[in-house]
Amino acid sequence: MERDEKWAVIAGRRRELADLLAGLHEEEWERPSLCSEWRVRDVAAHVALTPQSPGMLRILAAGVRAGGDLQAVNRDLSLAHARRPTTELVAELRELADSRARPAITTLDNLLFDVLVHVQDIALPLGRAVPMPLAAAREGLDRVWRMGWPFWARRRFRGTRLVATDVDWTAGDADGAEVRGPAAALLLLLTGRSAAALPRLAGDGLVRLAAP
Repeated sequence: MERDEKWAVIAGRRRELADLLAGLHEEEWERPSLCSEWRVRDVAAHVALTPQSPGMLRILAAGVRAGGDLQAVNRDLSLAHARRPTTELVAELRELADSRARPAITTLDNLLFDVLVHVQDIALPLGRAVPMPLAAAREGLDRVWRMGWPFWARRRFRGTRLVATDVDWTAGDADGAEVRGPAAALLLLLTGRSAAALPRLAGDGLVRLAAP
């Protein structure tokens, strides 16, 4: 995908998420998302906050307070933003949908898979179906497979061959136990959402993945 195509997908996901959130009851905002220990409200706040980066100095200061734990920094900033009224979070998603601003410590490719996954973090627990664009899902799979921290996908799935059934994408060991399914489900799997991903996948490699 070209750079402008990736930004267009990000903008479209933000708008779709705003439309979904606008119709929620207050109780639904408080439900657990697929993102561990985050409510729907918290994930929505994270996505809304992304194009409003607090700046490198504030991020560094928060990192020092968190002992260098960048995931803790991300969580703390998102939870603080989640205290805003839900109407404001929806409005921010719409108003900033086309923004190309990004936190200094991330990349466009990271933003792409991040928004793809976070939309599912919200939609799936609420029983909503929000299809993931296939070309973007493939880009997300490539990025998560290449990167190390925080997912370590190549290490976690050593000995497994991953095959997307709806787009041209494979990864892993050529002779490994196969896990196949939609690109969206594989992306959830690689980013640690196994409980949501496994029911949509097949193959002899599932036995090992499903083991406690």
